[in-house]
Formats: sequence, C-alpha cells, structure tokens
Amino acid sequence: MIRKSIILSAVLAASFLSSCKDDNATEDPIETEEITFTKEGEATLIKASSGDTIQQIDIEIADNSYERETGLMYRESMEDDQGMLFIYDNEAPRAFYMKNTYIALDIIYFASDSTAVSFQKNAQPQDETSLPSEAPAQFILEINAGLADDWNIEVGDKIDFQRVD
Repeated sequence: MIRKSIILSAVLAASFLSSCKDDNATEDPIETEEITFTKEGEATLIKASSGDTIQQIDIEIADNSYERETGLMYRESMEDDQGMLFIYDNEAPRAFYMKNTYIALDIIYFASDSTAVSFQKNAQPQDETSLPSEAPAQFILEINAGLADDWNIEVGDKIDFQRVD
C-alpha cells in the first residue's frame, strides 16, 4: 500500500511539474495588419461668408453602425489632406470619444444642411471623455488636430462631399 502511495505521488508530481509554464519562455507577439486609409470620397470645406473653398480633402466614409463605432480607432497616423466623415440618417445631438484612437483629432459637427455647428478641437488620444456636439448634427468630420484652426474653419462654414468609385 505504501509502495502504491509513493508511486502515485511520484506520478502526480511529475505530471504537475510537466504542466507548469516556463516563466522564462517568451510568447510570440500577435501580428496585426496596419489599418490604412482608403479613399471613399472627397470633401470640400467652404467659407460661409464668401463661398470660397477653404480646403479639399480625401475622406473615408463611416455610414453604418460598425464603421461609425470604429471610426479612426487603431490608426497610427493620417495625412493632413485626409479625414473621416461620419454620416448619420438624421440630425441629432452627437458625442464622440477617443477610446483606442492613437492620433489627436479635431472633430467638426455639421447640421443636416451641411453647416458647421460646433467643434471639439485637439481631442486627445485614448481619452474616453465625452466630446458632444453643441447642436444637433448629421455629419461629423474628423481631421488631424490643429487643422480646424490652421484652415480657419468657423461655425457656419459648410461641407460639400461626394463619394468616389
């Protein structure tokens, strides 16, 4: 009986030791594909007072629930002549946040008539603070932080956009 106990103990000890993870072993990193910009349209920002073009940019379009929820998350960079346009079915109060977003952004909220109604400038990466519109919005444009000021975009200015093939 003692012999069976010793053998059983030895087998259990061996199986326990062989199942322990080697703390010095390194795990292979998970490879992920970089998310790159895909031009889906063009947007022109227009000065309300003169009708002059402020800036033209290439845009990605987020017009379904998944795309709007994901937005620019996990992006490492964006060119200054690029942006993401969020399109909703109706005009309503909107709020964005920067969870899993790695680049600082200016967020411009536009009403259903394409008029800029408010801004959230220099939204900081990874910040989960709510960034609400100050008025109902149907279209929201995200561009690199600082560009709204550099381009002198103001409340009342307009956006015109079209999809490209």
